[in-house]
Amino acid sequence: MSDSETVPAATGPRTDPATAAPTTGGAPDAAPRTAGTTPEGHPEAAGGAPALPEEALKIASGYAFSGPALDLGALIWDGRCLPDVQIRVPLPMLNRHGLVAGATGTGKTKTLQLIAEQLSAQGVPVFLADVKGDVSGVSAPGLPGAKVQERAGEVHQEWAPAGCPAEFYALGGMGHGIPLRATVTSFGPVLLSKVLQLNRTQEQSLGLIFHYADQKGLELVDLKDLRAVVAFLTSDEGKQELKGIGGLSTATAGVILRSLTAFEAQGMSPFFGEPEFDTSELLRTASEGRGVVSVLELPAVQDKPQLFSTFLMWLLADLFHDLPEVGDADKPKLVFFFDEAHLLFNDASKAFLDSITQTVRLIRSKGVGVFFVTQTPKDVPGDVLAQLGNRVQHALRAFTPDDQKALKATVKTFPDSAYDLEEVLTGLGTGEAVVTVLSEKGAPTPVAVTRLRAPQSLMGPVEGAALDRAVQGSPLYGRYAQAVDRESAYEKLTAAQAAERDAGREAPQAARSAGGRRPKEEASVVEQVVGSGLFKSLARSVGTQIGREITRSIFGTARRRR
Repeated sequence: MSDSETVPAATGPRTDPATAAPTTGGAPDAAPRTAGTTPEGHPEAAGGAPALPEEALKIASGYAFSGPALDLGALIWDGRCLPDVQIRVPLPMLNRHGLVAGATGTGKTKTLQLIAEQLSAQGVPVFLADVKGDVSGVSAPGLPGAKVQERAGEVHQEWAPAGCPAEFYALGGMGHGIPLRATVTSFGPVLLSKVLQLNRTQEQSLGLIFHYADQKGLELVDLKDLRAVVAFLTSDEGKQELKGIGGLSTATAGVILRSLTAFEAQGMSPFFGEPEFDTSELLRTASEGRGVVSVLELPAVQDKPQLFSTFLMWLLADLFHDLPEVGDADKPKLVFFFDEAHLLFNDASKAFLDSITQTVRLIRSKGVGVFFVTQTPKDVPGDVLAQLGNRVQHALRAFTPDDQKALKATVKTFPDSAYDLEEVLTGLGTGEAVVTVLSEKGAPTPVAVTRLRAPQSLMGPVEGAALDRAVQGSPLYGRYAQAVDRESAYEKLTAAQAAERDAGREAPQAARSAGGRRPKEEASVVEQVVGSGLFKSLARSVGTQIGREITRSIFGTARRRR
């Protein structure tokens, strides 16, 4: 329970203004003021004298929001926690995206939990990626204890144990959770290239293969479908087809085929297939109006970071593809926490990074907020970082020259403040953070060193047996538990090629019965396959409809409209 420990006070400000003891009266969750306010809106003590140092008063006024907000914690100034100055983030600003950063063990996970449970309480659904397996406790009430009560008292928090309505998912059913799958067609070539670790040329070639499959009505449901299409295009019969889709080289197609084979050999097949997950499930609220917290359990695939980080991006891209524009709303439709965000950007192609940047920039208007969770801001590309208006920065380490460089770069990403941030960021205790958010008017708030509240849900994992019971009791379990392997590209190509082989065996007999006359010109095998009655029938009955309905987003993802 690392976030509720008693921690060392943060390093003081760069200046040393006169201090006065803060009052401690008033409700624990009251707005940041004491007995009254000055004409300028600053807190004042009962006798009319300012209760806080001047710089602390300026910070307090920056967080005195009038509308609904999430309570993060209390201000730390000059080494003291000032519980009457509550640091908050306006609820409507949660779709302006954010960053939660900090070194390992500084409390990032508990910060996610704190924010998630408050969003849920205000009717906002939340998505959390649980990489280490310690977020499942958000579904269960927390355990009271001396450390929790001490932290609650320090920040004037009325702490009571409370869990959130939650659903648990697992990629391909690997681990505790409802199986979460995507079809290869909807996953698209850009994301799949990231998973397969293809270079730029190979990524473009894979895009041509997807285009070919779309046009020919070869629906790519699972990996064997894509492998069948690529194998056909690299075969003697399919080489002519390559010339018709932009000059894709046989060598590049062969590299893609080998990458797919190796990918399947690593046990990746279960992640692709049907029933495909409907991302609108992430937007659900419980019967009492609280937002459902969707937890994607990832411990079973920790050794497959390229896969799970890219799969998270597919979820986000699919939401972007399907959700209507809503503009500025009173609260987000969903807040999406992207844990271990650095894995998403590692070795990413320019096309992939451009797509992330555009998705993050535009999805705000669809009511979705995205929080990237990582160790330092430098893990996030500058164009993406510029879109993240809400910042919660936990402690950083400065043990090496690279650490020192990262620390200086992090400080430069914050607005000017009265704190010596280089000193503060290396002296923060567990459960403390440097915070700046967007005000109700969309302007950055003053930088505030904050002692964070304790989550009210369980700060630790739920037992596996309890997770399994929750999963199997979910109304979604019956919808997604059992994989379905219906007819798709693999079956269609296999059937068409088998039909052509049969036709090839019958042709000599037909020629002999016709008196040995030779046909004017033998059609190529590929012309026979693609031109056969069976293949044309398949294309008319399935492919034409799919080809008309498939539209690909900026990420190359696709979904038939529901």
